[in-house]
Amino acid sequence: MADLGKLVMVFGVVLIVVGGLLAFWEPFGGRLPFLGRLPGDIHVQRENWSFYFPLTTSIVLSVLLTLVLNLLLRR
Repeated sequence: MADLGKLVMVFGVVLIVVGGLLAFWEPFGGRLPFLGRLPGDIHVQRENWSFYFPLTTSIVLSVLLTLVLNLLLRR
């Protein structure tokens, strides 16, 4: 179980670093043309507010990450 805890911590740090790069560093800060604009993403905009829920994008990213991690962590 200690190895699993270390693995989760490493993935957390990697996510924080990638998120920081995407948010603050200019070459990575631009929007990817396909990410967040897929059919099935929910976007509601009214006069004073807007709501955005990237449902399809979340599912696609989850499937891709599952496939990659399964390939990398197989024993």
